[in-house]
Amino acid sequence: MKEKPIKRLLEPPYRSFFLFGPRGVGKTTWLRSVLPEAIYIDLLEASLFLELSQDPGRLEPMIGAQPENAWVVVDEIQKIPALLDEVHRLIESKSWRFALCGSSARKLRRGGVNLLGGRAITRYLDAFSCEELKDAFDADFSLQCGLLPYVQLDRSNAADILSAYVNTYIKEEIKEEGIVRRIPPFMRFLNIAGQLNGQIINRHNIAREAAVPRSTVDVYFSILEDTLLGHFLPAYRPNVKVREQTHPKFYWFDPGVARAAAGLVFDPVDRLWMGTALENLIYHELRVYNQARNRNRQLFYYRTAAGSEIDFIIEIRKGRPNARARVICLEIKLAEKWDRRWERPMRSMDAQKAIYVEKMVGVYTGSRAYRFDGIDVLPLTDFLERLHEGQIF
Repeated sequence: MKEKPIKRLLEPPYRSFFLFGPRGVGKTTWLRSVLPEAIYIDLLEASLFLELSQDPGRLEPMIGAQPENAWVVVDEIQKIPALLDEVHRLIESKSWRFALCGSSARKLRRGGVNLLGGRAITRYLDAFSCEELKDAFDADFSLQCGLLPYVQLDRSNAADILSAYVNTYIKEEIKEEGIVRRIPPFMRFLNIAGQLNGQIINRHNIAREAAVPRSTVDVYFSILEDTLLGHFLPAYRPNVKVREQTHPKFYWFDPGVARAAAGLVFDPVDRLWMGTALENLIYHELRVYNQARNRNRQLFYYRTAAGSEIDFIIEIRKGRPNARARVICLEIKLAEKWDRRWERPMRSMDAQKAIYVEKMVGVYTGSRAYRFDGIDVLPLTDFLERLHEGQIF
């Protein structure tokens, strides 16, 4: 696919903002396209990093004389968290607007630094969405290799790019920032986490396989979350006040990166892996749409003690003493034909008095759409089109 400008769904806010996202998803490219007149401060530049590390007060003279509401982009802000005090001062004294970009919120959240007290909102940028790729979206390729811009724009070298991406992540996010002292145990964990993409997480089992303490597994997962490489999908418990009583599922932000982490990027993938990749892609699209359109709906999966499962629950309204919870149910299947037995978990939830099921949707890789007694069964591309048109939620 020839490289060409691809319009992202994310729109820049009017006020100062943090922009977070995994490495390599196009944050810098997006900022340069939507804020072309901004003053640009790149903390990856060694001399600039050294100067501002020693004296954050140098930021103002670097920016120079700018009018009110001028935009200033600071890239890789997590490298100098103390710079946020100076940013705070300049927002107040100069009325400048800042776009503060980074691939890791870990140092900012855990270092007790100034997060600007509501003066900056937070936005996220992820890998490409099918809605952004438009006609260039190839479902089979995206399931196997993911949606990273580098991968989508150079498909013939996808395996090499994904392999290098994981190694670059280890080097830049782990070694250089000193998050993990010993890399080999983390590499074992990373491989296991890649293979467990889309699975219910049992940390004790992972600790045993990775030969590390359970507490270390907790730290490792927090690293993947903080660097936005993965997300936990909690279990939906409509009859229990504390939803966290069951194990969550863990999804990587991108199916191609999950494959590379699992060490499978140069091997053919089986149908089981592709089924998980399909769930992963749907989860990615739900998250991108939810964030880009400011829907702010919580996402869950649902599983009974007997093992009956619904892949995704979109909570439209929380349950209250005088009002039922409102949800949308999604069941995802890698199959050319739809089996109506797959509808049973959704219909079972629809029968619960405590929940109002607003919609039930089946998504599969066949080519025909159906309507079965209140359930819409949609081919993958039809579902994605309806999602981004706002017809799902």
